[in-house]
Amino acid sequence: MEMIIDFPGGARVDAHFGPYTVRTDQPPAGGGEGSAPSPFAVFLASLGACAGVYVLGFCRQRGLTVDGVRLVQRMHSDPVSGMVKKIDLEIQVPPTFPEKYLPSLVRAAELCTVKKHMENPPQFEIYTRAVEYSA
Repeated sequence: MEMIIDFPGGARVDAHFGPYTVRTDQPPAGGGEGSAPSPFAVFLASLGACAGVYVLGFCRQRGLTVDGVRLVQRMHSDPVSGMVKKIDLEIQVPPTFPEKYLPSLVRAAELCTVKKHMENPPQFEIYTRAVEYSA
């Protein structure tokens, strides 16, 4: 997969891939307008959304309703470094949700590919290359 990252103005940075564009901005305190989430917020949201895809799939496969089901993600940061040190992902279900499926819901959420990539991160190679663009 290839993404094109560009700079549409201000502190905005957009990522384009396939037919999609993910728009980001910095908050006003960071020099942006706050017109979109920051790239880091998008990254964090991808964790919960990814787990949610697996929870949704689990429920659909068993004919279980997702009415009243939601995930709550909490980030715990190191006060010195500001780095996220722990992420809690709580799967909230209504009292009527079959109890026998609760451990399986957790296992389903743990299949999230974003989480798996964080557990086994890829290598990064960052470099420059001069290119001429045609308008």
